[in-house]
Amino acid sequence: MKTLFNLPEKVIFCKKCVLSNHRASSTVEFKHKRNREGTKYLNINPKTGVCDACEFHEKKKKINWGKREKELLQLLDKHRSKNGDYDCIVPGSGGKDSAYASHILKYKYGMNPLTITWSPIMYTDYGYANYKNWVEIGGFDNLLFKQNGRVLKKLTKLSIQNLLHPFQTFILGQKNLPSKVAKKYNIPLVFYGESNHEYASQTIGSHSLMSESEYSSSNYKNIYLAGTSIEELIDKHALSLNDLKPYLPIQKKELGNFKFNIHYLSYYLKWNPQEIYYYAVENTGFKPRPFRTQGTYQKYQSIDDKIDDLHFYTTYIKFGIGRATIDSSPEIRNRHLTRDEAKTLVNRFDGEFPDKYFNDILDFLDMKSEEFHEICDKFRPDHLWKKTSNGFKLCHTVNNDGEDD
Repeated sequence: MKTLFNLPEKVIFCKKCVLSNHRASSTVEFKHKRNREGTKYLNINPKTGVCDACEFHEKKKKINWGKREKELLQLLDKHRSKNGDYDCIVPGSGGKDSAYASHILKYKYGMNPLTITWSPIMYTDYGYANYKNWVEIGGFDNLLFKQNGRVLKKLTKLSIQNLLHPFQTFILGQKNLPSKVAKKYNIPLVFYGESNHEYASQTIGSHSLMSESEYSSSNYKNIYLAGTSIEELIDKHALSLNDLKPYLPIQKKELGNFKFNIHYLSYYLKWNPQEIYYYAVENTGFKPRPFRTQGTYQKYQSIDDKIDDLHFYTTYIKFGIGRATIDSSPEIRNRHLTRDEAKTLVNRFDGEFPDKYFNDILDFLDMKSEEFHEICDKFRPDHLWKKTSNGFKLCHTVNNDGEDD
């Protein structure tokens, strides 16, 4: 049985939300070739049938948020500039989370944030408008890193061919840019809004600080980009180390004695995605998509990049988890949806093919539609998919509780 990506053989769904144990909780994005041996998946408690993310959400209800805010103030006072220099970095695109984090740090807590942006692979019109509004209406200095287009195209195409991961180049660049800017400008304090891990890992979500080792490397010998070794990218794909370095973590020897701290604001402040959305609309001019996002029911999360939608479609192929599943599970925890309502949304929208920008993406990559779909079929794990006369069908869904139809 082909169970790619080190997936668990048995599919188990959380009894509170709609996630399964095939939801990646932490992923070693580039240190393996093709099957992501380092990937870890959402744990579901065998006694309660409840996942880590739901259990952690219950624990958050007991958190003393006043005490957490005092911890935040102590941290900010330690780093606060006395001469008007930048004293923290906020990476982001101008989406709701980065808009909220940067705005509240500057206008409530009196910090001087430098916002930084790793450019999306293919901006949507409204995503770029939100980026401009964030900087111009919100009122921030910003560094925008625009990648070498030739290199970006090659790595993105290889990521799809080797890993069925259209978004790997964006994830790696976004993750590895802050430490380099922090070192260059001598700004050791970095703030993200909310950790994505909080939705899939109890242990990571319970900490404010990410380890420096997560963002630095001793050498590049064992690192793979787009499922390809650095050596092969240089020798066979005509790329230089300079071409690749924006996607790679900073080397420890480059850091020297410089130490940087990466914190999640959601550790210190009570975080509710819908309230964050309303705050960003009011204070930074954030606007949702003018139409429903394909693959889900919402309009305001992960809308900056045309490839976003295709990325979530590939998670459906690889893990049996689509965008509606990912979006609705936090809303169950926040009591904005019932589990039955979420199951209905999952049944309706998960796996919907994102055709709106598909041709734009194929043109950018010089790829044929047939090639993309052939790659999808190659990466369908046998224990998740069965072939029928009408095409492939997902064997395990939250609506049949993991049992074959």
